[in-house]
Amino acid sequence: MALVGRPNVGKSTLFNKIVGKKISIIMDTPGVTRDRIYSEATYGKYKFNLIDTGGIDVSKEIFNNEIKVQVEIAIDEADVIIFLVDGLEGINENDLVVRDMLRRSGKKVIVAVNKTDNKKSDDYKYDFYELGFDDVVFISGEHNRGVSELLDKVCEDFPIYTSEETDSRIKFSIIGRPNVGKSSLVNALLNEERAIVSDVSGTTRDSTDSYLKYHGKEYVVIDTAGIRKSGKVYENVEKYSLLRSMKAMDRSDICILVIDSVDGIISHDKHIIGMAENLGKGLIIAVNKWDIPNSMSMKEYEKLLRTEFNFLTYVPIVFISAKEKKNINKIMEEVVKVSECITKEVKTNVLNDVIRDAYLLKLPPSYKGKRLKIYFVNQEGVKPPKFVFRVNDKGLVHFSYYRYLENRIREAFDFYGTPVILTFKNRGEDE
Repeated sequence: MALVGRPNVGKSTLFNKIVGKKISIIMDTPGVTRDRIYSEATYGKYKFNLIDTGGIDVSKEIFNNEIKVQVEIAIDEADVIIFLVDGLEGINENDLVVRDMLRRSGKKVIVAVNKTDNKKSDDYKYDFYELGFDDVVFISGEHNRGVSELLDKVCEDFPIYTSEETDSRIKFSIIGRPNVGKSSLVNALLNEERAIVSDVSGTTRDSTDSYLKYHGKEYVVIDTAGIRKSGKVYENVEKYSLLRSMKAMDRSDICILVIDSVDGIISHDKHIIGMAENLGKGLIIAVNKWDIPNSMSMKEYEKLLRTEFNFLTYVPIVFISAKEKKNINKIMEEVVKVSECITKEVKTNVLNDVIRDAYLLKLPPSYKGKRLKIYFVNQEGVKPPKFVFRVNDKGLVHFSYYRYLENRIREAFDFYGTPVILTFKNRGEDE
């Protein structure tokens, strides 16, 4: 499902209402910075993905290409599109541009007229039917009025969500920007020409699952898809690849970021692996095309990577040539190691001993005469490992001390290639 509309119609508010939390995915490249770009959401018995496309503004009589990319992506990806309009301002030129694009799409479109909790909205109430779509719902995203009715309409053709049967196989995805050798790596791992390999960016069209056995154990390989579709206009390829990569990440236990050793590291590489980390996925970096002469040695290149990805010191780095099938076995060795770490469970008594020693070795700083006290720690999940700290006041947890505790846990239990999540709760707090 996608949210489409011009600026200031309340898309951010509605997005947060639907997903039930604030999502902030931020990219610092001009024209790419996005808040709330993609998230999974549930409503009753339904589960779906929500895409936010950003505001559309044609005030300069030139349709912004960057926004066009976003809308094209939403139309292409979504089964249902929510066309959000402003009930206080009526229809304007921007709305008509969006309307024309959505009409051509052939997708199910629901017009959501926002801000209708104000009497002024009555002046335009019937104008929105002139947009030509069958479904028009009047809502107030800010006051949560009509949102349930809107979601009823959105989900009426969706299948009821049922949890899949337990699959113990480790799933790993091959992620990265266009033309870095993702499909070649999949082929090398499978030892067959399973994917379409080409020197042209964006030849992979759909994410595909493959299966391989390694040392008698079966794994699922997810090849990230959809860089550019034939006949479609995606001026900014990175945006589209990012969206596709996120969908593959969601389904994975481990993400392998493929980097082109010749092109080097660009900001898009950081965006992708940063999102994988935020999703709590096991991580591996594969530096591809190492058969091509490079001015740096392997050691120098790894040092550069550690500097560029300074927030990912725990991530293993492998140098490969997918085309020449060199060092491919090292990938699976790392997958095995990381899979063991993302599912590792620590005994509570041992965990508390480690944290107690860490606390005494380095006391947290005091604030206004108060100091953080840690009463008890336990592990509450895997994929990734999650640890809950019972404390006197979670407001006293400074970011630097969070990192200190995380590092002590990593040192003690070797959480190789996996994010570690620490949650702090006041004693007696249930949630």
